[in-house]
Amino acid sequence: MRWIYLAVIILIVAATIIFALQNFEIVTMSFLGFNARVPLAVLVAVVYILGAATGGSLFALLRRSYEGSRRSIVGSP
Repeated sequence: MRWIYLAVIILIVAATIIFALQNFEIVTMSFLGFNARVPLAVLVAVVYILGAATGGSLFALLRRSYEGSRRSIVGSP
């Protein structure tokens, strides 16, 4: 099963890289009053990395919270 997950991750990363390489147009990004003109490929890469980091952190936080709540239920008299 680990190999299937690895294959899916590789396919998603490859698709993201192909998309980024084909989209080098300059776009204007606005966020909280800040404006930036960056290539779309850079914007996609940054959003992808931020999403992966926050998604992994959220998953770990939820898993730890779930395991902690199970421990307190099992350990209570």
